[in-house]
Amino acid sequence: MKDLIKAIDNLPWIVKLILCIPALDIVWAIYRIARSIDASNTLGIILGILCIVPGAVFVWVVDLVCVILNKKVWWFC
Repeated sequence: MKDLIKAIDNLPWIVKLILCIPALDIVWAIYRIARSIDASNTLGIILGILCIVPGAVFVWVVDLVCVILNKKVWWFC
């Protein structure tokens, strides 16, 4: 799990930006779930799962803004 998190954290900025496209945003949802599992954060796991289907409509915009401004995706843990 830590290897997946580290690999995604070390991606180039442009690749992170491309992964914010609505169809590819599933990568960030999996990343959120992995970070929450690694931190044993139950609420984060539930919210990460909700980011996949109902949240995918607007979460990609949040991801895009965060990646442009901070060069990383925002999450609780």
